[in-house]
Amino acid sequence: MPGGGDTSEEPHWQGHRQRLRGKLLTRGASALADYEVLEVLLMAFIPRRDVKPIAKALQARFGSLSAILAAPSADLVKVEGVGETVAAYLKAIAELNARASRETIQKKTAISSWSQLMDYVRTELQHEKREQFRILFLDRKNQLIADEIMGHGTVDHAPVYTREVARRALELQASALILVHNHPSGDTTPSRADIDITRQIIDALDPFDITVHDHLIAGTGGVTSLKSAGLI
Repeated sequence: MPGGGDTSEEPHWQGHRQRLRGKLLTRGASALADYEVLEVLLMAFIPRRDVKPIAKALQARFGSLSAILAAPSADLVKVEGVGETVAAYLKAIAELNARASRETIQKKTAISSWSQLMDYVRTELQHEKREQFRILFLDRKNQLIADEIMGHGTVDHAPVYTREVARRALELQASALILVHNHPSGDTTPSRADIDITRQIIDALDPFDITVHDHLIAGTGGVTSLKSAGLI
């Protein structure tokens, strides 16, 4: 029809979506850049919009995929194009990731699965904004009995009570522990207080023949082992 336009033409992003799906299916997820992985997720949550700018805005604001998944919903919705529904889906994905990591540790011997243990600790704590002290309680085969939060704190202090740690270890009939906490600053260098509390817990558990295998400190810079550093 003269003067008329072709209203049946697909938006440009429809073709992009198809190409991105094809790349994922034929070459595998590892072939996708971080923002492209985000795009694939957002495509399911936002069906009628170009999601590439949203994916790139999320990456620019938070810096990494792990930081995006760890971000509170209130921060996610500050990114243009991310509403409460999308934020809720991203938080659900973060929880799936954490639970899958937890299952891996629960089904394997923690000490012999050191890389999985480090991944688990990093996933759980590296982006926590408050300091949190946790203990992994292990049985005689070094399999996980429980992962429990023993103390919350401000940005730089989480109170830990050695008597409470000993009581809980005895209740669970644990044979060994791995101490874990985070440094919200991102710097995982052990402080004097970190070393002192570790030694206090070791001393408190020694009469009960309960071993402290390690103390791990998580942050955006990675995970530091006090044992590997020769500090315990």
